[in-house]
Amino acid sequence: MTDFVHLHLHTEYSLLDGAVKVKELVDHCVKNNIDTVAVTDHGNMYTSLRFAEACKKKGIKYIIGCEFYVTDDYRVKKDQHADHLILLAKNKAGYINLVQMDSLAFVDGFYYRPRIDYNVLKDHAEGVICLSACLAGRIPRLLMKGDYEGAKAFALSMKEIYGEDFYLEIQDHGIPEQKQILPLIVRISRETGIPLVATNDVHYLRKEDWEMQDVLMCIQMKKTLDDPDRMRMETHEFYMKSGDEMAALFPDLPEAISNTRVIANKVSDTDTPFNLKPDGNPVYDKSLIPLYTADDGTPSPEYLTRLTWEGLPKRYPVVTEEIRKRAEYELSIIIKMGFADYFLIVWDYINWSRLHDIPVGPGRGSGVGSIVAYSIGITNVDPLRYDLLFERFLNPDRVSMPDFDVDFCTARREETIAYVRKRYHPENVAQIVTFGTLASRAVIKDVGRVMRVPYAETDRVTKLMDGKSSIRELLGLNLEKCRKAVIETENDPDKHDEALKKLADQESKRNQEFIDLYESDATLKRVIDMGLKLEGMPRQTGMHAAGVVICRKKIADNVPLSRNGEDITTQFDMKEVESIGMLKMDFLALTTLTDIKKTLDYIKEDTGETVEFTQACDDPKAYQLISDGDTDAVFQLEQGGMKKFMKQLQPNCLEDLIAGISLYRPGPMDFIPEYLKNRSDPANIHYLTPMLKPILEKTFGVIIYQEQVMQIFQNLAGYSLGQADLVRRAMAKKHRSELMAQKDKFIYGDIDKGGNITGCISKGIPPEVSAELFAKMESFASYAFNKSHAAAYAVVTYETAYLKAYYPKEFLAGVLNNRIDKIEEIAKYVVYMKEKHIAVYPPDVNRSKAYFSVQGDGLRFGLCALRGVGIGAMEEVIRERDENGPFKDFPDFLMRCTKYVNKRMVESLILGGAFDSFGYRRSQYTAVYEDLMHRIAGMDKQKSGAQLSLFGTLIVEETPKAEYPDIPEWPSEDLLSKEKSVLGVYVSGHPFEPFARYFRDANFNCGLLADYEEDEETGERTYAQIESGQQVVFGGLIAGVKKINTRAGATMAFVTVEDLYGNIDCVAFPRIYDRARHFLKADAVVKVTGKIDISPDKLPVIIADKIEEFVPPEEKREAPARNERKSGEQVLWLDARNMGEEDFEELLDTLSGYEGETPCKVLHGGRRYEFPVRLTRALMAELRTFLPESAIKLV
Repeated sequence: MTDFVHLHLHTEYSLLDGAVKVKELVDHCVKNNIDTVAVTDHGNMYTSLRFAEACKKKGIKYIIGCEFYVTDDYRVKKDQHADHLILLAKNKAGYINLVQMDSLAFVDGFYYRPRIDYNVLKDHAEGVICLSACLAGRIPRLLMKGDYEGAKAFALSMKEIYGEDFYLEIQDHGIPEQKQILPLIVRISRETGIPLVATNDVHYLRKEDWEMQDVLMCIQMKKTLDDPDRMRMETHEFYMKSGDEMAALFPDLPEAISNTRVIANKVSDTDTPFNLKPDGNPVYDKSLIPLYTADDGTPSPEYLTRLTWEGLPKRYPVVTEEIRKRAEYELSIIIKMGFADYFLIVWDYINWSRLHDIPVGPGRGSGVGSIVAYSIGITNVDPLRYDLLFERFLNPDRVSMPDFDVDFCTARREETIAYVRKRYHPENVAQIVTFGTLASRAVIKDVGRVMRVPYAETDRVTKLMDGKSSIRELLGLNLEKCRKAVIETENDPDKHDEALKKLADQESKRNQEFIDLYESDATLKRVIDMGLKLEGMPRQTGMHAAGVVICRKKIADNVPLSRNGEDITTQFDMKEVESIGMLKMDFLALTTLTDIKKTLDYIKEDTGETVEFTQACDDPKAYQLISDGDTDAVFQLEQGGMKKFMKQLQPNCLEDLIAGISLYRPGPMDFIPEYLKNRSDPANIHYLTPMLKPILEKTFGVIIYQEQVMQIFQNLAGYSLGQADLVRRAMAKKHRSELMAQKDKFIYGDIDKGGNITGCISKGIPPEVSAELFAKMESFASYAFNKSHAAAYAVVTYETAYLKAYYPKEFLAGVLNNRIDKIEEIAKYVVYMKEKHIAVYPPDVNRSKAYFSVQGDGLRFGLCALRGVGIGAMEEVIRERDENGPFKDFPDFLMRCTKYVNKRMVESLILGGAFDSFGYRRSQYTAVYEDLMHRIAGMDKQKSGAQLSLFGTLIVEETPKAEYPDIPEWPSEDLLSKEKSVLGVYVSGHPFEPFARYFRDANFNCGLLADYEEDEETGERTYAQIESGQQVVFGGLIAGVKKINTRAGATMAFVTVEDLYGNIDCVAFPRIYDRARHFLKADAVVKVTGKIDISPDKLPVIIADKIEEFVPPEEKREAPARNERKSGEQVLWLDARNMGEEDFEELLDTLSGYEGETPCKVLHGGRRYEFPVRLTRALMAELRTFLPESAIKLV
């Protein structure tokens, strides 16, 4: 076989262009005895490290390269032609030059694509091999234009840069232009002495994979395969050809083939881009870990020690011997392990944030167990008060970096990141790239679209997919390999258990319905087969939501940088940057911290009070609110299931909350009954040994926390806490051989073998009891929760409960204003406030602030909360009001604010009720506002012209008067609909409100749709109170009807039904639709019976079994009497004699909205009023909100 090395190859990280998966590439090399290979992705180096790791593991020599885009001047941001150029790293210096150039291409040269220029090449030529590239390179391009001399001159200029490391690249994919220029490139080589090298522009691995790459390009360009105008490869020759195939292409140019090995040999085997271990993992480079520099130059260990001893008296009024020893012990471990700088960097940006009033969480994760972190202010939870262990965070037996994850206020987190960037130098700080992939369901949809398969057909496929299992798993294609592994590992208990577990997992994922569809439908089989090939490939880059990398050295000298919009990120992902030695920090955004901050600001503003929380967390009123289940908007406790559990638990201290939060998870939930039983009857708790009582007493005999497992090993068997943490991890991972060895130590110790573990036997605990306890810990260890994390988050839960208990209006204002752009959330809390009798007032130009604000016994909508008004404009309106006094009336508002608002904004304010307090109807404001604004505009124009009166004085500016027409208000349903269109929710009322009481016993409302958890990886929602197939009954108003025709020609409909909490689509198949079509109109009240259907990637719907027009029972009783009379003989009598004047005026307003032909006679104040009204169900429902049944008669 001819020796040949591929030097021009695009992996899957040439996003949606290359189709060579890295793992398959390396496997292919092993299978075909290929000992060296390069990657040269388009414009990026995303896969460099993972490619190198994969090659190292398999003993293959890797060459890191990149196909760069090169222009004449990368600084010019205009459409310049970009030449392609292949650059390969010979050694570490060459790799660093590639990294620097690629970083510059993204950071400074990006214009539609990452670009460098030829001057950059000159400055970064050391250690770099250059190939002249494909037809898109400058030399081929000049030759195709007929400029031979220009091409030759350019080749010589490149030789000046790279010397013997510049090669003229020749290719033959069967493209005419390549055959045309081949002799010319050979001629240049002969005349200049520049060597030739043959490459194949590899975009896919095997020849038959051409279609996969074709589909991939269509996905990228949003085209279909049959689109004649789309970009495509001209031939099917862009695969990884064998050496013999390459030699056959260039039989007269053997040196072009052999030069691939010459180039490969130039690449160093020792001075490599990455320092990798034999297993492929990078050697950790401690020189990359950033250092902290104190202002006074104090070395980090001394500075951390000083901060700790200064901080302890501030945290503890009396620094006891226990506290002092704990601090000394922790400091010795931190300093000995070299983590003083790490602690100080975290302290630095947290301290800066707090000094700048940026809310920071009390802690997160196991770092909360450190008294050093507590004393210097990294965390804000006393580890001694809650028995938290430092060793769970850091101990001498731990080999990995500690990890402080920190929560920040969502609104101001970026300020802290900006500080870190400035403090540790912008070139040493970057955010981290993420890769969005072609996930299983998405790739089926993409492939179906590209192949023009109807959406309904691919929808059949995706409905059978759970979104978590791969296509390969659904088809059961991994089972044979898993069964083989079970047989091969029979003599290794640990591996055998793991193999059995994998087999069971794969068997559970195999989907027979999916397989049946795959085997029975040829079109869908083609789609699924293609999806199987493409699944998992990266499709785009993103930015890690929280991850920031900090490096002691310039990042672009060590890791290539990329761009995500305006943000600069690493090209290596989170695990990769950590693995090579950089410091990765998580700056997490926690919305609740912003809720708390806003609430505290509103309390100060409204009451003058300053709320400060202490470590005690012991206020009874806060715990009573939690025990009552009134936990809407309370951190971690909003879900229906959690509310129910809190009612059962009746927590009265933070320990109860910590335990409750830790138990309410899959796995530990099974222990909730035992926990509740023991808590209600602590006298009858049975401990396997009395020595467990001090450890488990606070959790009533139930092992809940990882820290408890560690304490049992320490106190009963004599383990150090570091040793205990290692056993806890082994238990969580179920390493059987390790556990068997530890079980023996746990029971009998290892003193006789030279160890330091005394074993339970030394405490007088019988072996059978020790064995039972070990088994119990082993079964629970994988579920046990990190108490340090639970304690910190329980503090946040307590604080939100406290604020809600004592300052409910300010708290809800904070919550609403923090979700001002999330209408579903606003609607949910508006309904909640109404249920709790907290008034919700509409916006008002004289009373509203910018956002929700506390007024009287409720909250008022802010002006900026209206749709279509513009935040800047409303802030100007508020400023005008604050500086020059309240607006006297509608014309006064327009006179003073027309310079800030346009007609559309004024209309939104009218529809939202912002002028209601001036005493006119919304219909009247709508009738006059355009004329008023036109007149004011004329006055402004006249004023700007400084026109004089007949007497030579300036014309005095007068507010125009409004002539309001005597017209009724809009009908109630119209008014509410218009109001909702600008507020997003109903405020003055809800058209379904009069009917809601009839559906109190229904088992479904749209509020249940808001109770879900979302998977961070897949976005899949798991609903807490509903499930697919559940039979439901509910009522609501029809908000819309979308009719579609089935293939059989019948009509079905998607009926959107809205209740007080939101809306849901109800699917009415032809039979159901046919029965209900006569009343399926907007605003009709319906009762729906059906089944919940929860499909992946879609909101839940109800598959309707029945849709009925709802008529209140009393109207049904009245119907016969009505039918006996002719329509013209009906009279509606209303007895309003006992009604107050204000309510009576409101009643008249309501009647005016139902103008019609039926006489309505109203008795009030010794007089009789008459109005012609339109009799509707909505009118009758509204009248019942004013008058008792006995006062409403239709005769």
